[in-house]
Amino acid sequence: MLANLDYIEIIGIVAAVLTTASFLPQVYQTWKTKDVSGLSLPMLVLFFIGISLWFIYGFLKDSPSLIGANGISMLSFLLLIYFKVKYAKRYR
Repeated sequence: MLANLDYIEIIGIVAAVLTTASFLPQVYQTWKTKDVSGLSLPMLVLFFIGISLWFIYGFLKDSPSLIGANGISMLSFLLLIYFKVKYAKRYR
């Protein structure tokens, strides 16, 4: 059973890396262009709350893949929320 858990956790880590990495180009593009017109603040906040809960769940389940992926995603989305608030004034 322990071997199955390791294999399952490896699948979780690969999935975590791929899904977390998918947000990084958006963070970079937003930082570079300072264009936040396509970002919805309510969506960013709701998504941040959701990944925060997944992060807590990962700690409770002792799952490194959930903790790592959602920790990085939380930072990414905090940056996007910050950019949205800071740069939104430019496009009003």
